[in-house]
Amino acid sequence: MLRVGELVRHALADIFARGEIEDEALAGSVVTVPEVRMTPDLKIANAYVMPLGGVHAEEIVAALNRHQKFIRGRIAPRINMKYAPDVRFFVDDTFEEAGRIDALLRSDRVRRDLDDDEDGQD
Repeated sequence: MLRVGELVRHALADIFARGEIEDEALAGSVVTVPEVRMTPDLKIANAYVMPLGGVHAEEIVAALNRHQKFIRGRIAPRINMKYAPDVRFFVDDTFEEAGRIDALLRSDRVRRDLDDDEDGQD
């Protein structure tokens, strides 16, 4: 599953880099594909994408989902599989989640708890 996911991710990155999808929402946008997760039967690829800077992410994901059939047709010859998976696009929120966790770890409440733990261990 991981190998196929990476093949699909590279194919998507190539499609986006070449600007093969013509849509107003995608015009001038640089879209990254940090992760593609395949279902166990390899029929569905869940692609997590993020536009550079995170601007208009929902609009871009909606545009990509509108062009699913076109994208599937462009992926098929690049991945060399019997069947090309259906691709579903989602906003990648790992950077936001990492920022939220970092903010929590830097908060006064957590810092105070960590300081209390260090004092108790001495």
